[in-house]
Amino acid sequence: MITWNNIIKFTTEGNPEPKRRVEKSDREWQDLLTTEQYKITRLKGTEPAGTGALCYAHEAGIYSCLCCGNELFNSTIKFESGSGWPSFTQPIHLASVKYLKDNSFGMIRVEVICNVCDSHLGHVFPDGPRPSGLRYCINSESIRLNKN
Repeated sequence: MITWNNIIKFTTEGNPEPKRRVEKSDREWQDLLTTEQYKITRLKGTEPAGTGALCYAHEAGIYSCLCCGNELFNSTIKFESGSGWPSFTQPIHLASVKYLKDNSFGMIRVEVICNVCDSHLGHVFPDGPRPSGLRYCINSESIRLNKN
């Protein structure tokens, strides 16, 4: 189980290596994504709270990266955080996501990006439920649900 201490260590000492990489030019990403998806995944934007299509989804399945299909989260660890974004307690695999220190907007946070294509997903916070205590706060526009 990943803990907050693991995450802080990843931001300072490096992240687990992904099994594969997907790299495209900025033009290729623009051609593949909607304007909103591009703004969020490639320019580190965010959707307004409570507006994402997957915010209140409860179907069983695997959440994957919208840009490259990398498996990110299992629906069994999704929970209602009240934040207005889909929230999860753990990634599906240790190397599914990458953690970056984020100093934007006058605060220190930990950004979560896809470890395969560097797509911005959201942020992780140490205020989630037990046992991990983590809350991965993820943009609906960054992920897709592959239903079981």
